[in-house]
Amino acid sequence: MDMTDRKLLNLIQSPFPMVDQPFQQLGEEVGISEKEVLDRLTELKRTNVLRQISAIFDTRRLGFKTTLVAMAYEPDQLHKAAMEINKHPGVSHNYAREGSYYNLWFTLAVPPEHDLEATAKYMARKTGALEQRIMPTKRFFKIGVNFDMVKKKGSSFNFSPDNVKSSETKAAADKAAAESWNIAVPITDSEKDAIRGMQEDLELVPRPYDKIAQQLGMSTDELFALAKDFQDRRIMRRFSAVLHHRRSGFKANAMIVWKVPEERAEEVGLIMAAHDAVTHCYERPTFPDWPYTHFTMVHATTPKGCEEINNEISEATGISERLVLYSTREYKKTRVRYFVPDYDNYLETEKPDAVITA
Repeated sequence: MDMTDRKLLNLIQSPFPMVDQPFQQLGEEVGISEKEVLDRLTELKRTNVLRQISAIFDTRRLGFKTTLVAMAYEPDQLHKAAMEINKHPGVSHNYAREGSYYNLWFTLAVPPEHDLEATAKYMARKTGALEQRIMPTKRFFKIGVNFDMVKKKGSSFNFSPDNVKSSETKAAADKAAAESWNIAVPITDSEKDAIRGMQEDLELVPRPYDKIAQQLGMSTDELFALAKDFQDRRIMRRFSAVLHHRRSGFKANAMIVWKVPEERAEEVGLIMAAHDAVTHCYERPTFPDWPYTHFTMVHATTPKGCEEINNEISEATGISERLVLYSTREYKKTRVRYFVPDYDNYLETEKPDAVITA
């Protein structure tokens, strides 16, 4: 990648232009032609640096139930189990991690009518997991990731300018968003159609939104207005690109888990979220064998970079008891697909009584 590629990748990770000719606008910002933008992005996709460009929706606001799941396997069973878990359409991220007894970590989402815990437990039984921990989000502090391809530095992206308001921590979530992140909003059938269209990978053509709008029976202006409405209602975060972080040069990926006293849970969470290199920050439940409450995700070009971030967070919070879980293999990373038949199809291929539906 040359510097023009890197500048282009930085731009498309920010809110992607929702205009009739977005690649022309990107070219004007970088100083190249629309055709060159398309050629460069096509090559970056071919080499798997660029994964996709699409809308990012808020899973919980759409009524889907989500959780982080930790599984423990015998080392010789790990790969086979991960491949089986990947078959579920609601598994968007699946990583082998070192640093704890639990060596496979994945995110799981199911539609409103499906039973999340029953699905996760069935997956554990089917794959022969030695142990399983279901770790839903108790409190959300921050989500969003940007990779600064010019400075070669991982950084966060706060999906709404209003998300950062605290002068003390510079990362306190907007009060309304913080109170409503786990509350589903009504979605009409026509809006579900639009979500199905906008969640697909954007075509690398001069006018990529025309096809989506045509399929929905609306103009591109109406499509853009609908996207803005989705953002105003906080069911859509933004339209943007997602990169393959390892192919992009960010080879170190660490999930740092922290043991935080209950009385400091909110204070510490906000301080952690304020760190530019923290892309995700959540509070999750504890278990007898798992005392860690706060989960922070960091990315860097080297493990040393992750360790520096780790130490900075510890110094800022005064929290020293933690584990650093590095990913050793990425089994799956994609965006959750909403309102598609794959979820029911998955259940139909399994034993109907094994995964309970409401």
